[in-house]
Amino acid sequence: MTTQEGSTRLRRVALLSNPTAGKGRGAAARETALQVLGSAGVDVVDLVGTDAADAQRLAAQAVDEGVDALLAAGGDGMVHLATQVLAGTATPLGVVPAGTGNDVARHLGLPRDDVAAAVRHLLTAQVTRVDVADAGGTAFVTVMCAGFDAIVNERANQMRWPRGQMRYNLATLAELRTFRPLGYRLELDGEQVELEAMMVSVGNLPSFGGGLRIAEGARVDDGLLDVVVIKPVSKLELVKTYPKLFKGTHLSHPAFERYRVRSVEVVADGIVAYADGERLGPLPMTVTARPGALHVLS
Repeated sequence: MTTQEGSTRLRRVALLSNPTAGKGRGAAARETALQVLGSAGVDVVDLVGTDAADAQRLAAQAVDEGVDALLAAGGDGMVHLATQVLAGTATPLGVVPAGTGNDVARHLGLPRDDVAAAVRHLLTAQVTRVDVADAGGTAFVTVMCAGFDAIVNERANQMRWPRGQMRYNLATLAELRTFRPLGYRLELDGEQVELEAMMVSVGNLPSFGGGLRIAEGARVDDGLLDVVVIKPVSKLELVKTYPKLFKGTHLSHPAFERYRVRSVEVVADGIVAYADGERLGPLPMTVTARPGALHVLS
């Protein structure tokens, strides 16, 4: 759960970044962050891994050696990587928004279009504790997708062209032609439910994917997961309803159901789950709330 820990003074931080990400946004964010931190007299351990595994190794080493905070420059994927290192420790996460979605930064109230302003904010930020979710040993912060949206993600990741959001738009159209409601078995705090659904999502935060508010109303300080179900609707109705997810106005739709639980097992055939935009793996997947497991600068 969220616990106000008080302010912190940053003297030495680790800056984790991927300079090749976001068509140069990652590199630009890294340079800006280094300039702002240097001007403030902060000692910076500059971490640039050769791949995700190497970046995580470098981040874990920096945290073990002692830094005041680990700053993740990038989008929710970079936050996801940093969370694997920081969950369960006392070292806080600082988010330097430089991604496409930036849902974690949005939730923390950080400037998302001005990297320098975001870094300056972190210099005087409060330390709080927030919940994370554990999915088969992998921590995530935002939402786990395990339905139509996950199928779209899987197809888009297999496409080499085009790049960016258009890839997901084309993948959505391609999957919509053949998509049928899926059969699920959910175990919700020990109670089993069988149903058909278009989408099943497990929310720690309300949104993912750049403001898709599928779990509108989810709180990151209640020690609970919001399991959201979109029950079968026609393809036309799904297309009509989809924009409402960005506004959080889908809650009154008759196909919407929500369960608030501490743990859920999601079982369905042929689905690969995603969280924080990252591939978790095929279902079944058990997700458990970890109250107050992550310290953040906000």
